[in-house]
This record gives sequence, structure tokens and C-alpha cells, in this order.
Amino acid sequence: MIGLLSTAFGVSVASALLPLISVELFAIGLVLKGPEIPWWLLALVIAAGQIAGKLLHYYAARGSIRLPRMFRRKTERERKDSRWREWMEKFRANCRRRPVWTGAVLLISAAASLPPFAAIAVIAGWAKVPLTTFLVTGFIGRFIRFGALAIAPGVVVGWL
Repeated sequence: MIGLLSTAFGVSVASALLPLISVELFAIGLVLKGPEIPWWLLALVIAAGQIAGKLLHYYAARGSIRLPRMFRRKTERERKDSRWREWMEKFRANCRRRPVWTGAVLLISAAASLPPFAAIAVIAGWAKVPLTTFLVTGFIGRFIRFGALAIAPGVVVGWL
């Protein structure tokens, strides 16, 4: 069981970094193959892996991680569209003024992936959302998402 949980953690981190990897399909396959894993433990491990991977997006957008040149922000003099910059600055200020709204958007995105949590992780880093807000709301939302996913096959089988 430890091997399966380690693999689930690795796949969840990889899927957080590379959107082509579907941790949802992996989780469903794991639940169908190994029903001896408690749903809450699987959800806990996958949520932790997802948040660990999304933290890289968060820190990169915040400027704490140095990215390769092709992924870096342009310097101030290279930026041309001041309207976009103004809008983003207003958005950043709005996130600071409305922490409950910010937390709700993070929670909903982490649970439902609408808007996509990968994009929200980047925006949260750029807007300098407090790390604790990002971690707590993101983890709870991801736990809800993958907990529901882990119990879904059992519910469907029990329903039939």
C-alpha cells in the first residue's frame, strides 16, 4: 500500500506541473485496482502532491524562483501595454482588500477546477496572495475534489 501511495504522490506532483498528465484518471484506476486504500488517505496524498506541484507555479509567478529566460517576465522597459498592467495592478489590490473573496475563488478553483487551478495558482502568486491562504484553501479544495473522486466508483457500484 505504501508503494501505491508513493506512486500516487509522484503522479499528483507531476500532473500539477504538466497538465498532460491526468491524476484524476490515475486515481480512479487506483481505486478500482486497489480498493484496500482508504478513500481519505488517497485524497490526502493526492491533495498534498498537487499542492506541492502548484507551489512551484505560485513561487515562480511571485518571482521567488528564477525561471529560464524564455519563461521570465519582461523588464519594465520591455512592457508595452500599460492598460493590461493597470488592470493587473487593480486585480492585485482587489485581492489584498478582499481576502474572503480571494480565498473563496481559490477554494472553488481547487475543488472544481473552474477556473483552472493551474492558472489560479499562477495568478495567486503574482497577486501575492498570502502563502497560508493559498496552502489552506488549495489543500482543502483539492482534498474535496479527490475525496469525491475516490469514493465515486464505490458509490456507483453500490447504487447499481
